[in-house]
Amino acid sequence: MKVSAWLSGLLLLILLAVPAGSQGVSHGVMVFVFPLGLRPMAVFQVVVVSEEEIPAGKLRVIFRPEGGKKAELELKKKGGGPPFWSWWEGRTSEEGLYTLEVRPDRRLVHARQVKVAPSFPVREAVASFWKTENSWDRNWENLYSSWLEALFLEATEKDSWPNLDSILKQPNRNFLHNHLGQDEDSRLSLKPDCADNPFFLRAYFSWKNRLPFGFHECSRGSLSRPPAVGRWFHNEQPAGPADETRKFASLMRLVMDTVHSGTGRTALVEDNSDYFPLPLSRNWLRPGAVFADPYGHTLVIVRWVPQTENRPGILLAVDAQPDGTVGLKRFWKGNFLFATEEVVGQPGFKAFRPIIRTPGGLKLLSNREIEKSPGYGNYSLEQGGLSPELFYNMMERLINPRPLDPETALKELFQALYEQLLVRVESVENGEKYLRAHPGRVIPMPSGAAVFLAAGLWEDFSTPNRDLRLLIAMDTIDEFPDKVAAHPELYLIKSSEKPEEIRARLKKLSAELARHLRIAYPRSDGRLQTLTLEEILKRKETFEMGYNPNDCPEIRWGAPPDSEEISSCRRRAPAWQRERMEQLRVWFKKRLHPPT
Repeated sequence: MKVSAWLSGLLLLILLAVPAGSQGVSHGVMVFVFPLGLRPMAVFQVVVVSEEEIPAGKLRVIFRPEGGKKAELELKKKGGGPPFWSWWEGRTSEEGLYTLEVRPDRRLVHARQVKVAPSFPVREAVASFWKTENSWDRNWENLYSSWLEALFLEATEKDSWPNLDSILKQPNRNFLHNHLGQDEDSRLSLKPDCADNPFFLRAYFSWKNRLPFGFHECSRGSLSRPPAVGRWFHNEQPAGPADETRKFASLMRLVMDTVHSGTGRTALVEDNSDYFPLPLSRNWLRPGAVFADPYGHTLVIVRWVPQTENRPGILLAVDAQPDGTVGLKRFWKGNFLFATEEVVGQPGFKAFRPIIRTPGGLKLLSNREIEKSPGYGNYSLEQGGLSPELFYNMMERLINPRPLDPETALKELFQALYEQLLVRVESVENGEKYLRAHPGRVIPMPSGAAVFLAAGLWEDFSTPNRDLRLLIAMDTIDEFPDKVAAHPELYLIKSSEKPEEIRARLKKLSAELARHLRIAYPRSDGRLQTLTLEEILKRKETFEMGYNPNDCPEIRWGAPPDSEEISSCRRRAPAWQRERMEQLRVWFKKRLHPPT
């Protein structure tokens, strides 16, 4: 493609971190400097973001001291898109003025002076959490998407972290690391749950870049009424005397006390909510888009792995668990539950509602303003009332635009189930570690549907939400041969192959995969018990009663009565708790979350 052709339609953002208020714009190029102030003999970052892909080999980022020899920055990593981005790294030398140049294919599209000084600039103390100096727009949204993808670029579904700050403290992942020059990241401790996690990520990015951030109180809602929006909290509120990091930490505590599972399920037409609904489009389901499921779980898209000739596509999202663990999940029915009937509120893919500065203070854009706003225009009611079957079919076409052969699709389903089971091994063991450290303690169990929502020890160590998803995942695998036989047009199937032949072929492969894949969990006596997925699938019904942490791990993994496996069990949940679980079992059999 000729340079003039791809440059003509390019919205190019060269994102480097500079003091707020000193942004430079020329020829459609925006430049910032990371970190906030450049010091002598120090590393700095440049991130280039665009709506259209820029061949990395054609782009040069140059740093030149006054009267000195130019140096080209090194490409560190790239990703996308949209948006597409590349992360560059350089090093300053002595104090003084430097010129930063950006040259796609040797053509100068941006140049500006940058000062290297012996210390970070002193910022004016403010009474609020932080002073808002920018407004959310498409440029900032694109940087937000790029930052999230860069944060999790090398991660896989096998990776997990004990908390969010353990990821943010890695400079090779986080180009905003210590951006404020206060060693602020070393003092952060962030352990959000799934509902809080999107807000923690959005708040961290907003804090570092002096963007507005806010969140609402919401009711829980009911089957007849979605969660209602209440008071709004934001970064311009008084925060009391403290340094920046302590103020940010206190704001995150307020998020934890305010945001809950209903926050993401407000009505799609609500003008004052924290989120607005997105179209099911690859262009708008970018890193940073939030998925709120009907039963209270929340995930944030971080990366699309494109489909190739030899590999299916994958959509990856990050979530947090009640114990603070953060991990990646792929899009499939076992992780992303979608339903619009007999649920509280309106779930689906949503984006954070833009907040802008006005002379009268911070303002949330209404749905109509989002529709009309340059750079947005992505408010959509498309997901309202959508059937689960149509929702999953539409998402499958986005993730894999070309039909998959059914064998590959089935292998991907098994891999996703396998990853889900590995996470459950860790979750069950976390409960075991706690009870081993507190012998004789019984974790209190709430009544009724509260088992899916309760806070405290029950939330930390029980697994009803995760086990409900696990059961749906097992169903998805069991039903797959019949689904392909009924809808061969969705897959690469020979026209001559009959439905019963398709079904038999896939059931045979399913049995082989189930025998091959296996997990191992620690028993009560510390020995590892290995289970094939074939054994786990045969135990499917036992997972309807396997979520109570007061039961030994053997029971939670469905060990058969009178088996050698169950012989090491030393603990049972109290009879009254088992009785409550039996009353709730109908919801697990229906594969539905009781109304909450």
